[in-house]
Amino acid sequence: MSFALFAAGVATFALLYSTQALLPAVSADFAVTASAASWTVSAATGALALCVLPLSALSERFGRRALMTGSLVTAVAVGLLVPFAPSLEWLVVLRAVQGAALAGVPASAMAYLAEEVRPKALVAAIGLFVAGNSIGGMSGRIVTGWASQLWGWRAGLAAVGLMAVACVVAYRLLLPKARHFTPGSLDPRALARTVRTHLSDPLLMRLYAIGALFMTVFGAVYTVIGYRLVEAPFSLPQGVVGSIFLVYLVGTVSSAAAGKLVGRMGRRGALYLAVTTTAAGLLLSLSASLSAVLAGLVLITAGFFAGHAVASSSVSRTATTGRAQASALYQSAYYLGSSVGGTLGAVAYHAGGWSGTVLLGLVAVLGVVSITLYGTHSARVADRRVRASQPGRERRVLVAAGGPR
Repeated sequence: MSFALFAAGVATFALLYSTQALLPAVSADFAVTASAASWTVSAATGALALCVLPLSALSERFGRRALMTGSLVTAVAVGLLVPFAPSLEWLVVLRAVQGAALAGVPASAMAYLAEEVRPKALVAAIGLFVAGNSIGGMSGRIVTGWASQLWGWRAGLAAVGLMAVACVVAYRLLLPKARHFTPGSLDPRALARTVRTHLSDPLLMRLYAIGALFMTVFGAVYTVIGYRLVEAPFSLPQGVVGSIFLVYLVGTVSSAAAGKLVGRMGRRGALYLAVTTTAAGLLLSLSASLSAVLAGLVLITAGFFAGHAVASSSVSRTATTGRAQASALYQSAYYLGSSVGGTLGAVAYHAGGWSGTVLLGLVAVLGVVSITLYGTHSARVADRRVRASQPGRERRVLVAAGGPR
């Protein structure tokens, strides 16, 4: 079961970001700007963001396994058509359809594991699924980069499509039938009430904003970095640019270490460390030295994955009801941040070069700091009120005001 969802995670993220490493080649072939080509990434992540919540509701009615299977088969079928897109407009449309289809996997996978896996094995199973996500995102970019260098960007997309076919076949053969799923009713009014409850929770809204802003930085940097590296003074070949995404392995390590960071520094302390690391990486990437740029990417990646792990895990801890919808809303904000970051990062690069993209990233990082500082202030004010109204009692944590340290 765990390996089946590992394969599903690889296929999902290899397909979702399949054009990101190819953007310079797409721009050259269609004679368009970086901002126009970036829509091949932003359309997919934006469509996924919009579809995660409704598909999570459908999984409650029709089953996690059925929805994931339908999503992956549809996305792979579209992925085999993507290399034949006759124009940029058609490429963007196909990528949007692909992103919408892929939304069924993150909308269902965690719930499936929670229902079917023994509690003692759940953390390991979820960890393997998340590892599949990061490895899929990394390997998809590397495969497209080298295939593009050898045979062109369309061949790169075809290679990822075939890789995804193999992953989906493995997923379907390995994934057992659900034994503990109980179908629920599709009640739009109940779903709307749950969503309104989450959106009226100040802490959840802060966590959604933090996830979106972190992903804005990450989406901007990795959408544009290929353009910088293929141009002077670096002039790297497409295959080498694709291999830059090996840096994702750093993110796998930093996200795994996020739990220990929270234990030592508290949630907000871990977030401050994450944004400081990300900001340092952005500033270091301004250097004209390739080694400094790569070191900057390492810091940006480590900071992003740590911040994302802290924010996403805090959502599940904060939501007392409707956890699936709370997580779906976080994923919607997260992928909207990716879509916005990719597009704005390309626009900033077109207007001001890499410095423009870095400035956009620093503004997003400042937003995370401001939100975290506000949460800290709100928690302290609420704590003082509790102490004043209930003298002598043990301090209790006010989640709505900002949560535990």
